[in-house]
Amino acid sequence: MIEVCSLKNLQDKKSTVIMVDDTPIAVFFTAGKLFAWDNRCPHRGASLADGHIKEESIQCKFHLWEFGIEDGCAVHNPDVKIEEYPVKEVDGVVYLDMSAD
Repeated sequence: MIEVCSLKNLQDKKSTVIMVDDTPIAVFFTAGKLFAWDNRCPHRGASLADGHIKEESIQCKFHLWEFGIEDGCAVHNPDVKIEEYPVKEVDGVVYLDMSAD
């Protein structure tokens, strides 16, 4: 597991980005849950962490593509999906679990 940040530093509807090998990963907290996604929008590679984070979706700030929080699929085309990564909180610290790779 990779330590990301303290949960208290990850405010609601905010994100942080970490690099794992060559992959930027956005870790965010919304609707009382933690999520970790590939930070690159599949449309043009823009940072999703810089997008508009809502309770049910994240909207890319450049071309307004929107992805469902729970499934990572594009709202208007569920065949387009963001890569998700396991993330969890232990004793107030947020960890990215890369053991599934």
